[in-house]
Amino acid sequence: MASRKTDTAGAPGKGAPARKGLPGGRFAGNGSLGGQLVKISLLGLFTALGVWAALPLYVAGNWLGIALVAGVVALVYAVYLSKRAVPVKYLVPGVLFLLAFQILPVLYTMSTSVTNLSDGHRGDKQQAIAAIEAYSVSSPDGAQEYTLTVAVTGSPETGDLVFLLVDGEGSAYAGDAEGLTELTGATVEPSGKVTEAFGYSILTPAEVNARSEELSEFAVPSGNGSGIRSSGLSSAFEGTATRVYDEGCDCVTDSETGAVYHADDERGAFYDEEGQRLAQGWQVGVGFDNFARFLFNPTFASSFFGILVWNIAFAVSVTFLVFVVGLAVALTLHVPKLRGKVVYRILVVLPYAMSSLAMFLLWRDMFNTDFGLFNRMLGLQVDWLGDRWSARAAVILANVWLGYPYMFLVATGALQAIPRELGQAAQIDGAGPWQAFRNVTLPLLMVAMTPILIATFAFNFNNFNAVWLISRGGPFSPDNPTAGATDLLITYTYRLAFNEATAEYGYAAALSVMIFLIVAGMSVISLSRSKALEEVD
Repeated sequence: MASRKTDTAGAPGKGAPARKGLPGGRFAGNGSLGGQLVKISLLGLFTALGVWAALPLYVAGNWLGIALVAGVVALVYAVYLSKRAVPVKYLVPGVLFLLAFQILPVLYTMSTSVTNLSDGHRGDKQQAIAAIEAYSVSSPDGAQEYTLTVAVTGSPETGDLVFLLVDGEGSAYAGDAEGLTELTGATVEPSGKVTEAFGYSILTPAEVNARSEELSEFAVPSGNGSGIRSSGLSSAFEGTATRVYDEGCDCVTDSETGAVYHADDERGAFYDEEGQRLAQGWQVGVGFDNFARFLFNPTFASSFFGILVWNIAFAVSVTFLVFVVGLAVALTLHVPKLRGKVVYRILVVLPYAMSSLAMFLLWRDMFNTDFGLFNRMLGLQVDWLGDRWSARAAVILANVWLGYPYMFLVATGALQAIPRELGQAAQIDGAGPWQAFRNVTLPLLMVAMTPILIATFAFNFNNFNAVWLISRGGPFSPDNPTAGATDLLITYTYRLAFNEATAEYGYAAALSVMIFLIVAGMSVISLSRSKALEEVD
């Protein structure tokens, strides 16, 4: 009977009421009300972000993207409105960010690397045909005229151009590289200028002038071998194309010159009998041709492997030197009785606290031949950035100066975690200061610093600013103006993709994939070998 009473008193029975303040009790609802409000607010914010992401996809007609956004929003609602799947609630944010910022960009880059995507090969074949006919439009007598407002989808500097057109009857249209569509809900002035249109950013006169060259080459296909081109900044006309596509022969005929351009579906362009191609082509898969181009083509292979060797040497040199300098300074300031440690450490960390962009530009000016600091101090006239080896030394020196404070901070923290008694015990056993450092302190330091060194190597392997802001990859050989003596693979890739007359995105994506594989392979090998250091710890 006593045990039965104890059971009854210790735990509420089937019919016993829950105690106040306990889960399920009277005040449990009050504690969860704030949490419910926070949950509703966060879900509402996430829904608003989903709508914001879906709007440009709707304007572009990208239904697959809209379905993906809707699926993600539905997944978040299903997870966070469920009373189960508690671990998933913590995993979903990290997984979504991983997919959005890591996995998807890598997959997109890989898919681009096996195509011929470039300035002249962006869309499909029908878009290329429409562009060829539209770009060859001439203005006949009595051509249809429009009031023109230039707009973009996206940013004013890089977004795709769009013509907002108003005809004589007041009807409004939006014209892009794919054709004309009716424009609804736009605000149109009596003069015919569009001042506001949903989904489009209207360019200012200064922004239009900045893209005037691109504007002069832009045309809107309007069907039946005609197109709309600009005539100044506020008017446009619809004319007849001089280059017309014939589906029967799968070719384009130029009525002015009589030249016939036949389609080559493997290369994604139209070529005449002499091998000359039209500028407008279409995107096709090229397999591993982009990789074979810089691995086996003699011209590109020599540049690629030459840059790769220097790239590895640069990353290894900078990583080793920042480690040595940073560790040396940390050991110097680790002396127990040293006065003014705080002041010294502040002075050492100053380069790391400053803007790397400004510091790289400052170092570039210091190496200037005419007014640079080094030449003026030493009384020389050396062209530091004009010679292959002095330019490489200059780039390495600037990076060591900017990078060693970070390694100093890491080494200082690691040294403070090592008991001083270990070094003292080694000296009592007869070891000298160097032997104690090499056999006791350094192995313990490497346990903490090896992952940092691997990350530093990976960062320096792709350190775009370090080279681009100081030397622009130069100096260049007259025989090869695309690959400089200080070029890293990342700057070489950038020059191919964005700094040439025709940007080759597919080839640049293939180079990016190779950079990823090289850095990932080196990092995995280094981390696997560093596991032996765990025994030291």
